[in-house]
Amino acid sequence: MQSARIHRHGDPSVIRVEDVPVPEPGPGEVLIRVEATSFNPTETALRSGFLAELFPVELPYALGWDVAGTVEGDPVIGWLDGGAAAEFAVAPAERLIPAPTTIPLAEAAALPLAGLTAWQAVEDITAGERVLINGAGGGIGGFAVQLAKHMGAHVIATASARSADAVRGHGADEIIDYTTTPLDAAGEVDAVINLVPVASETLVPLLGKAGRIISATTPVPVRGRHVVARNDPARLAELVRLVDKGILVVGVTGTRPLADLAEVHRASEAGRVHGKVIIKPASRR
Repeated sequence: MQSARIHRHGDPSVIRVEDVPVPEPGPGEVLIRVEATSFNPTETALRSGFLAELFPVELPYALGWDVAGTVEGDPVIGWLDGGAAAEFAVAPAERLIPAPTTIPLAEAAALPLAGLTAWQAVEDITAGERVLINGAGGGIGGFAVQLAKHMGAHVIATASARSADAVRGHGADEIIDYTTTPLDAAGEVDAVINLVPVASETLVPLLGKAGRIISATTPVPVRGRHVVARNDPARLAELVRLVDKGILVVGVTGTRPLADLAEVHRASEAGRVHGKVIIKPASRR
């Protein structure tokens, strides 16, 4: 089978799509026929070695955290520790849940990591709050806008002109074009969901007296919390239910073959990847 792996840390050229044996499940594991994985920008930091101290991996390392596929014919999704950028992967059975039934299986690969990160970022938002989502045009941001609206918040979203229509479609009440307009145009807010790498201190002036910052990027030294996404299959199952009820839309902005994964990493580092891109093995048409 084909698998996208790195044998050392470095620039995108270290990614190799190579033939390897089909993995064999160990105790408590199952074999997944992978339909798709999805690209997460954080994987560029893992590939480069930037995260080596926080998240050490054994080399060679097979890329791919999100997975959508089948186990003995049953469609499943989940968040793996790696290996989903391949034709087959193994995972503990407890990490997998039934896939959504209302969207194509491959598209469901966009849900696990980004959806869970978004939910954990907005989980303490309450109805009626004014919430600024900084970075709403990204994969996590699209889910965060929808979930915050589902919780009854008034959502102000930052997005470029290129992403504005999609963000508006996700339910944003107001949109700030961050390329032309300062963030203080949002006025006073109850919470800032920060999904881009900016210093939290620069966001404090936007907050009301009881306001807080929830950041999925940089640490929050004042008035808030730092979200480090955690794998939570039970919560992922709740997200699947929202998808199947039509409350949560899984937006996929592109589909690329496994052979193009290095190019997707290059494009991301150049700021040319927006939203969620799914990656499919060549054998899955």
